[in-house]
Amino acid sequence: MATALDNDIDVLAKARRVIGGAYVPTDDEPYMCDAQQDYFRNLLMAWKKSILDASAGTLAQLQDGPLREPDLNDRASSETDWGIELRTRDRQRKLIAKIDSALRRIEEGEYGYCEVTGEPIGLGRLQARPIATMTVEAQEAHERREKISRDD
Repeated sequence: MATALDNDIDVLAKARRVIGGAYVPTDDEPYMCDAQQDYFRNLLMAWKKSILDASAGTLAQLQDGPLREPDLNDRASSETDWGIELRTRDRQRKLIAKIDSALRRIEEGEYGYCEVTGEPIGLGRLQARPIATMTVEAQEAHERREKISRDD
């Protein structure tokens, strides 16, 4: 069964195909130069559009009215499917807020830099997760602190 993370990755891959083009950010150019910022801005906007388009499809299905399955097992299965779909849309709603935050950081010139250390996050990490706000090291430290506080 596909997970919500798999769905997010698929939607991001679709956004990459939408922006197309031959340009891919490389380490050979200055970090977060105009071309890189434009690339990530376009990627984030395409990712957001893709999510909103999928949400519109879900909304249209919901507005068509609920299907009343005569069989109780079929009805339970349908309701479970809708519950999963709605949880996925809620996750994507939160993802859109993170995308908007990343777009705002691009406009403010803060995109691509760790919010904890101020160091460059790195093109590879941003390609994999364009909404990243921390370097891998800072993220790992943050997760260790969270785990310790949960265990207490």
